[in-house]
Order: sequence, then structure tokens, then C-alpha cells
Amino acid sequence: MTALLDIDQLLTELESGLREVLDERGVKAPVLIGIRTGGVWLADALSKRLGLDEPFGELDISFYRDDFSRIGLNPRVKPSSLPFDTEGRDIILIDDVIMSGRTIRAAMNEIFDYGRPASIILATLIDLGARELPIQPDVIGRTLALESHQRVKLRGPDPLHIELQEAGR
Repeated sequence: MTALLDIDQLLTELESGLREVLDERGVKAPVLIGIRTGGVWLADALSKRLGLDEPFGELDISFYRDDFSRIGLNPRVKPSSLPFDTEGRDIILIDDVIMSGRTIRAAMNEIFDYGRPASIILATLIDLGARELPIQPDVIGRTLALESHQRVKLRGPDPLHIELQEAGR
């Protein structure tokens, strides 16, 4: 399966889709925010591809997760970094893989703690479906259907590549 998932092709799909959505909505000066870790790597690549001048932001949603009290704190938690004001801004939120929608919900909660954006455009490299919340990406690199024992993981940052993993094997 990894041979079918060419990272450059998926990034081109994301870039093209984002340009189309930005044009349709008349967004002239968006800012990018990547969700750690894979979303940050993608935000870096897409920022360059889109020719954006402002630095991109990084979110660590660990404290915003709805399972925080159950799973505890990840030992690799780092503070989020948003080097711009979110108030009234058009934000492109980037994640590597969307499945249930819970990570995106947590990310939006954190973004709103910084200020009320004008809009949020959600872009994801891979959509696995299986939503538990009514959250849908505006731009998708690829939609995949995996078996229950399979997982997909973006590795990087240099080079970026996608791994298909067999859980419990």
C-alpha cells in the first residue's frame, strides 16, 4: 500500500485543493497551523508550496484531548506556538490523518482559546473515515479504507513518508 501513497503526489493534491478553496472563499492572507507532529511537518511543506510569508503555527493538543484524564500526559508534550494573532484570521488547520474527528475538535478548542478566527479550513493528508464527531476536512490528499488491524502513520520529517502498520503483529 505504501507504494500507492506517493507523498509528493499527496502534497500536490493538498496544495491544489487548498488553492481552489482559498480562491472560492476569497481568502487572500491565510495562516497555517499544523497539529503535532505530522501536521507540523505538512504545514512546513505546504507553507513553502503555497508561498506564504508568515511563519506557520504549531499546536500540541495534549491538554485539550477528551481522553486526557484517562490516558494521562504524553511525556513529549511541548507548548503550542502560534507566532501570529488568530483573531479575525483565516486559518488553514493541517493534520496528517483524520479518523474520528476528536483531534480536530481538540485543536479547534485550543485555537479559539487564542482568539476567534474568521474561518478555519481543514486539510488532511489521509482521511480514514470512521467519524465519531461531525467534522469533515475541506481538502483531502487521499481517502483510505483500512482493515481493523491496519494503521497508517506519517513518518518524517526528512524525508516524509507514509507507513502502513499491522497492529498487534
